[in-house]
Amino acid sequence: MTIAQNAAGTTHDATTDGGAVDHAGTVTTMTMAGALNTALADAIESDPDVIVFGEDVGALGGVFRITDGLTARFGEERCFDTPLAESGIVGTAVGMAMNGMRPVIEMQFDAFALPAFEQVVSHVAKLGNRTRGGMRMPLVIRIPFGGGIGGVEHHCDSSEAYYAHTPGLTVVSPSTPQDAYSLLRAAIASPDPVIFLEPKKLYWMKGEVDTSITAELGTARVARAGTDVTLLAYGASVPLALEVAEVAAAEGAASRSSMSARSRRSTTRP
Repeated sequence: MTIAQNAAGTTHDATTDGGAVDHAGTVTTMTMAGALNTALADAIESDPDVIVFGEDVGALGGVFRITDGLTARFGEERCFDTPLAESGIVGTAVGMAMNGMRPVIEMQFDAFALPAFEQVVSHVAKLGNRTRGGMRMPLVIRIPFGGGIGGVEHHCDSSEAYYAHTPGLTVVSPSTPQDAYSLLRAAIASPDPVIFLEPKKLYWMKGEVDTSITAELGTARVARAGTDVTLLAYGASVPLALEVAEVAAAEGAASRSSMSARSRRSTTRP
């Protein structure tokens, strides 16, 4: 058995299926983009407090069409466009979360989130600790990140280290369509803030998605079992790690296991 340790210091079994199964779900082949869209729709439908907003997420459905059809299906009260003002988007979401709503906001591209960084580190990440847990922050910030799509400057940053080293945040990055669905549902259900980093390079990856499979934030997933060497990866680097493990096995090298880290929490002591 492989055990993964999260940044909070607690240990969890690193499962091979991504979580527990409620057999009421359906299994469908879809892209990662489709899985994220389905997760958002299911969350909006199941919880009246979930609200989605950001730049061009309404009628356009987002630059990568992750929110495609949500406004038409649920109305502008549940999925709507905002001005081009990332700090204002995050600040508005903070106020909503403080009052019991579950906002899911989109930063259109990775580097576009930087104007809102002060809001994230000063308020989103700190409010729970500042109130000694008296006020929670059920807020998800979705950010398409990384390269691999031919993007120009401001469109292909890998800014995960900033968030992963900020106490109070949980940072999540899926590597399969199943992970994308299950982890986004878990992030939206979390009472604490989640930075949800979506690897742009994998948006069009296809795979089976079982909507009954749930994921636990703070756990790893064993993508390939092995006995001698463990490769730890996340997001778009997971398929590469799996490819390396297969090549090594074919060449008769050590048996390599590959693990998807999936999420990370940073903690601190006052």
